[in-house]
Amino acid sequence: MMISLPDANGRFSDYRMSGKSVPAARLPERSARVVFSAAHVVADPFTDKDPMGSASVDWDATMAFRRYLADMGLGIAEAMDTAQRGMGLDWPGALELIRRTRQELPEALVFNGCGTDHLDPAATRSLDDVRRAYFEQVEAIQTFGGRLILMASRALAAVASGPDDYVSVYRDVLGRCDRPVILHWLGDMFDPALAGYWGTDSFEQAMETVLAIIVENQGKVDGIKISLLDKDKEIQMRRRLPAGVKMYTGDDFNYPELIAGDEHGFSHALLGIFDPLALAAAHAVARLGEGDVRAFRDTLDPTVPLARLVFRAPTQHYKTGVVFLAWLNGFQDHFIMLGGAQAKRPLPYFVEAFKLADGCGLLRDPDMAASRMRRLLALYGA
Repeated sequence: MMISLPDANGRFSDYRMSGKSVPAARLPERSARVVFSAAHVVADPFTDKDPMGSASVDWDATMAFRRYLADMGLGIAEAMDTAQRGMGLDWPGALELIRRTRQELPEALVFNGCGTDHLDPAATRSLDDVRRAYFEQVEAIQTFGGRLILMASRALAAVASGPDDYVSVYRDVLGRCDRPVILHWLGDMFDPALAGYWGTDSFEQAMETVLAIIVENQGKVDGIKISLLDKDKEIQMRRRLPAGVKMYTGDDFNYPELIAGDEHGFSHALLGIFDPLALAAAHAVARLGEGDVRAFRDTLDPTVPLARLVFRAPTQHYKTGVVFLAWLNGFQDHFIMLGGAQAKRPLPYFVEAFKLADGCGLLRDPDMAASRMRRLLALYGA
């Protein structure tokens, strides 16, 4: 199939679609790696609310996508950054999302984002304000029987005076958790408000603080997700984790190598890029479990250029690429996002994402994807 696509100067040329497709697969119950997809939400395009107001979610389409993930045996990281948490989805909306997913998929592997995003960092005066905010979300999510991912807190970053404040707050919050949680170390490339998290700008010093928190509260920690887009930092920390504590890669640039691992260990996965790459992730990790490392790498390595495009700077706008690909693949009938975030990337970005997704075999229905790409081009006057 041919489609005419523009370059950055508006010059059109024919592009021949590959016709590739990733084979369907389902992860076994005892998978070689624990694999979470951080899942996006589908906006309601017919709402009369302003884009910058409270979120209007198409719950049917949002839940259908989660069933798709669970049917492949993937875990779901719910109400995280990929769901536009704190960037279109507020805490009441996140709690409703968590409740619905728990009700819809009670047997699925789901961990839920738990933070302090209902607390205004500018109005935060003390560490106790942060503690109370965390406690509120911990209790609310656990009321539904939900597992927790302790998200980094903008409010804590605003009031903490050093590493000891982080140790103290995390100790108290973990004490309220009824089952082991996943900690989340989110770099400031994803959220500039988290610069200096853990009380320092030094990775080495921050790592020592996090390791101290994990060691002190080891019975409360399932693992830690690191989203720093630096494989060497992740590997360095992975090798120092206590036995039984998992490293979940959040590195959307280097995930094939990190999940495959080395002679010293490997990372599990909790990735936003595994929303559009869900099919490839399930197939690759299933083959890895069969001992076929070559098939694993042959499936995931070609997806890295797409991931690097989706997560290019400014990184926090990666959700636009994720939802664009969901629209191309028919998981929603429109390319509208919470907060109007569909406008956060330029047209050449979408053209390149279309080509790269096609080349990786990630367009489930090439005819539909091409038709939708033409509709987008028409919106831009092409």
